[in-house]
This record gives sequence, structure tokens and C-alpha cells, in this order.
Amino acid sequence: MSDNVVKQIAAEDLRHMNNQEGLILQGCGGDLREWLDGINDQLAEAGILLDGSRFKSVSVFQQGGLTNLLFPFEGVKLDMGKLAMWRLQTHGQFGGTWLSDYVPNRLGGFIQTPPLQKPKMELMGHDSNIFSIMGRASFLLQMAGMNAKNKEMVDRVTSCKDYDKALNIISEYVDTELSAPSIEPKKSQKKKGKPAYER
Repeated sequence: MSDNVVKQIAAEDLRHMNNQEGLILQGCGGDLREWLDGINDQLAEAGILLDGSRFKSVSVFQQGGLTNLLFPFEGVKLDMGKLAMWRLQTHGQFGGTWLSDYVPNRLGGFIQTPPLQKPKMELMGHDSNIFSIMGRASFLLQMAGMNAKNKEMVDRVTSCKDYDKALNIISEYVDTELSAPSIEPKKSQKKKGKPAYER
């Protein structure tokens, strides 16, 4: 048996996945891990999963009296053209559809969430220890609910070999003394005199 993960979610959770894409299979009865292994095997054999890539985790949800599986595309290398053809060819069997089609057609559309505010953090007081600085930034991002940004930041910082570059990377995710100031366009900065079109 594989170490694949099947996560239980509510159908409503899909409405918050507006920046994601995936394949939804409908009417998946029986052992869900067997579904995950079986679909992985089918897609690998069809040359859809590339370079040994596999779906390691899927989400299961109930909707319209059916048990459905969401196979998210993040972190999986796919031949999208072949997958689109496979989805059409197996539609009668699996009811396959894209997440971006399913949510508007079955759940009333995606819920747009306002962009999250970057947390503020001072670089001083960490004794120039990049791991201490990254740890504090990571904590603040998690507290702000920015888990995807946190993972992205940690991945970039830990693969960076330069201290100053690492500080600049951290300052992209949290507001620090090094962060670029947000510049508001000012209309009143023009020099007085004739407008350009009259010169």
C-alpha cells in the first residue's frame, strides 16, 4: 500500500481555491486510496504523469449525493494536452471535470478573498542570525494565514547561499527595514507651467 494521503474537505472549501487548478472525479466509491493509486497508475501508463511524478495527496468531498476526489495539479508534472483528452475519453466512467469548471457550475462560483496584508518585522535584535530572522518571519506569515507564502519564502531562503540576498528575500514576504516602500502615484508632483499639449 502506498503512503498517499486522502484529505476530507467540505465542498464549500473548493470555493476558496480560486488560484488553483485540478481534476475532479465524481462518484468515487470504495477505498479512496485504491482510487488514488489506480488513477496514478492509469495516468502514468498513458504518459500523462511525467518524469515519475505522481499525485501524492487528494481531497475527498461530498456533493450531490456523490463522493468526489480532487487531484490538485500543484507539484505534479503533467502533459496537459494528453490529460484533457483522457478526461474526455473517460468522462462517462469518472465524470471528470476541471476544478475551475466545477466550482462555477456546481457551487455558485469562487469566493474572492482580499489580498492579505504583509506582516511587519524588524531585522534588528536577531544578532545577524539568518535562521533566527527566517524563523521569526515564518512565524509571522503563519499567524497571518499566509502559509503558501511562508513555504515559498522558506524554500527560497534555505536554497540561497548569500546572507544579504536571503535578507532581501525575507523582506519580500514581510515588511522590514529593507522592504521597498509602497509608492502611491501623486498627481500633484507636476511642475507648474503650460500643459505638455500646449507647448
